[in-house]
Amino acid sequence: MKCEHCTRKECSKKTKTDDQENASVDVPSLALENGEKGEFHKLADAKIFLSDCLACDSCVTAEEGLQVSQQNAKDFFRVLNLNKKCDTSQHKVLVVSVCPQSLPYFAAKFRLSVTDASRRLCGFLKSLGVHYVFDTTIAADFSVLESQKEFVRRFRQHSEEEPALPMLTSACPGWVRYAERVLGHPVTPHLCTAKSPQQIMGSLVKDYFARRQNLSPDKIFHVIVAPCYDRKLEALREDVPTALHGSRGADCVLTSGEGGTELGTAGASGPSSSEVTTGPPRARLQETSSVPHAPSLSVGEVVQIMEQSDLVVKDAAVDTLFGGLKEEEVRRHDGASSDGYLVHVFRHAAKQLFDEDVGEVTYRTLRNKDFQEVTLEKNGEVLLRFAAAYGFRNIQNVVLKLKKGRFPYHFVEVLACAGGCLNGRGQAQAEDGRADKALLRQMEGKYADVPVRPPETSAHVQELYREWLDGADSPRVREALHTVYQGPGLPAASRDIKW
Repeated sequence: MKCEHCTRKECSKKTKTDDQENASVDVPSLALENGEKGEFHKLADAKIFLSDCLACDSCVTAEEGLQVSQQNAKDFFRVLNLNKKCDTSQHKVLVVSVCPQSLPYFAAKFRLSVTDASRRLCGFLKSLGVHYVFDTTIAADFSVLESQKEFVRRFRQHSEEEPALPMLTSACPGWVRYAERVLGHPVTPHLCTAKSPQQIMGSLVKDYFARRQNLSPDKIFHVIVAPCYDRKLEALREDVPTALHGSRGADCVLTSGEGGTELGTAGASGPSSSEVTTGPPRARLQETSSVPHAPSLSVGEVVQIMEQSDLVVKDAAVDTLFGGLKEEEVRRHDGASSDGYLVHVFRHAAKQLFDEDVGEVTYRTLRNKDFQEVTLEKNGEVLLRFAAAYGFRNIQNVVLKLKKGRFPYHFVEVLACAGGCLNGRGQAQAEDGRADKALLRQMEGKYADVPVRPPETSAHVQELYREWLDGADSPRVREALHTVYQGPGLPAASRDIKW
């Protein structure tokens, strides 16, 4: 079975029919129930994951496939070893940025709080030779704030003749890539133009932080630790290196629990996988330095090394972009398993558009637990109707209704992974490839215990708007924090919002 956009004669994807909760559809889809024979019923019948769809020929070019295959820790070790050599011209500043949804994975693995797990991970990375460890929450702050402002603009400009709504979130790279490569127009004009946290973090590290440290962007090697594989593809986006002098914002993306069945092939003259995975980390680093095809090391394997390491690791607070300041405590946004775009945009819109102060946001579950609705009502009238759609079976229904012009929502938070970012395929999988539900419950509990900090209250973000971007409404904001989208057979299709 193949999706209709596949160019292969035979599909190499797994159908994964035995994972009922995360399969695209295992029963007749909403489209079929309503007699709507759209393009998506073919995907539903095939039970193909969105993550699988991203791996077909029509979405990933041969060049991209090669680049994605290099998104592992091989270069990470290469830089660590180069930094130990005498030739300082080859040295690089090694920076690791960790997504907040990845930290609960480490917390669950080590039975720590999220803040303590962050300090343990930071200390371990620095013991290996990493110079700076950052939390990407500050980048998510920018992404959420820009999404808030864009929604208000779209709402005020919306009309039947020139529809600017609904606005669909753009933080999930799996969803964005699917929208660009497969759906195209009329879906892409509805994507929020705010860059994702990963893209913004790349600009912060390679532009703002580089200038603050008097470094050329290419002298920084930036590693992202993220919960899903699609972040690797996101790092290859063509428009990311704007203002970075050709240097990509992220040089390497590792998933929190990325696990290979083997560490890889070391080469004929190099150590075997079993040899490489024994002994202290420092010894292994030296072994790989002279091996042309050294084994890759994922963060899941870093967890294993941390558990088995005989190194004395001193916990360390996460760095900030502002010199010697440290992040003493991890903070998160008000979202159950994501960066909370729905909640923050909803509250902002209610205040800005209707002067309504919203405290606790009440979700109403609709067809399944991954499709929820939030409304703002006054005097019996619905003023705002938002939704969260997680997982491909919900995405296909959202897109189908949007294409048919029967879409009741002003805003939808869209995530490719059922269960949200915490359930990313890069960290919440058991050995048999299915979702590890017990681990996911632990991570959800750990994440819920993290204190919430609304992005509007971040003094660092306001300082960066002034110092880095020349103000919150300057032309630099659009260049640094916003993007445009491509569609199949169409030019960039970002809607012309009046800035």
